[in-house]
Order: sequence, then C-alpha cells, then structure tokens
Amino acid sequence: MPKTLSFVQELTFCGTNPSIPGNTCRTIVVRNAVSSMPLTDILSEPELLRLAVAGNEDAFAVLYERFKLQVYRFALHMTGSVSLAEDITQDAFVTLVEEGEKFDESKGQVVSFLLGIARNFVRRAYRSDARHTPLVDQNEQGEDVELVLDSGHDTVADVLRGETIDLVREAVYSLPAHYREVVVLCDLCEVSYAEASVQLDCNIGTVRSRLNRAHNLLAKKLETRTQPSGKQAGGIIQGCLL
Repeated sequence: MPKTLSFVQELTFCGTNPSIPGNTCRTIVVRNAVSSMPLTDILSEPELLRLAVAGNEDAFAVLYERFKLQVYRFALHMTGSVSLAEDITQDAFVTLVEEGEKFDESKGQVVSFLLGIARNFVRRAYRSDARHTPLVDQNEQGEDVELVLDSGHDTVADVLRGETIDLVREAVYSLPAHYREVVVLCDLCEVSYAEASVQLDCNIGTVRSRLNRAHNLLAKKLETRTQPSGKQAGGIIQGCLL
C-alpha cells in the first residue's frame, strides 16, 4: 500500500521545481486525517525530503523504499562487503534526514545527493580498513593513474552482455577505485554525467574519460573470464540491477 499523509496539515513549498509555473510557492491542504492520495502523487522528491527532514515518517518511508536498493548496490560494488554495504545504507539514510537541508535542487536529484552521502561513508570505510583500495589511485607524483587499453567494446552493455552477476561484480570490484566508482554511478545506478561530476568533484569531461577507460578495463577483464567452453553466461545486465 502506498504511504499517505497521516495528519491534517497545511504544507507550503517554495523552490526551483521546474514544474511549478513562475517558480512560485504552492500550498497543499490536507483536510482529512488520512489523505486518500499517496505521497508519491502529491509531492516531488525534494518536497518529500523537506518533509522527512521535518520529521514526517511517511515521507521518509517513501524515500527509503524508493532509493534503498540503489544505495545498497552502490555501497556493495564499492566495498565488496555485504555487511559493510548494509551499514553504509543505514548510515546514509540517517544522514539524509540529519543533513537534508543541505540538498540543493539546482545541483541534481535527491538520489544523487543520497549517493553522495553514501560515497562519503565508503571513503571512511577505505580509510579505516587497509584491505580496501583507496578511492583515488595515484602515481608517485600524486597524479591520477590513467590506464588505456584497446578494446572493441564501445558501451558497457557490450562489456556486460553474457556475463553472470557474480562475474560482473568481481570484475567491477577489481577495477582501480576511481574507475570502479564512475562505472557504478553512471552505468549501474544510471546517474547522469552532470550529477556524477558534482559527486566526484570533477568536470564532465573527466567523468567521460574515466568511464571510457573503465569500459576498456572491464572489457579486458571479462574477456579473460569466459567459461571453459568459450560460451559466456546468459543475460545482459542493465541499470542498477547487480
């Protein structure tokens, strides 16, 4: 059942929602103890976040159900640990409520803001556990290491086609961390280049460059992991499905 407003309240929202003509404020009056219209039909995601920050549990529940798998999968691919991914997911949603007022709708979607929070927890995990690869791989001069491998694969769909989920997870996790991160964000969780550039604090050109190099690396890795018969396992993996 969809979550509904569970109280009588006059809700006023002002912001940069492009669906609101003239970028003006709007007021929603909930006249019944329980609204007959679900929150997802009444409010945008930024408005749900504002309600959640204000303490509305229903709004928080909607956001949690909508984004929990994306956050968990991001954390799982970045850390390779189920238990750590579960902890990061929980911490990310708690932080979303505690720091939700920092969300800027002009810089991206709520899910991108949430994944940025999760990324910070991943970075903390790397710093506290030497078994994890740092998020930034650098050479002796402190520059980002760039690996270029020739490959006939132009898109990640070509790279992932025919591979099993476990095999792809292994290949993604074995990537250098800054390449793994852009693959998880842009390919597996379908974050836009623009929003990824905000999260990674780099320009869109760098995002594209890293993604291209990551695709080349993945292609090389997966080409060496075919089944003994030479036949690859079935199924193309799209979106944030791993």
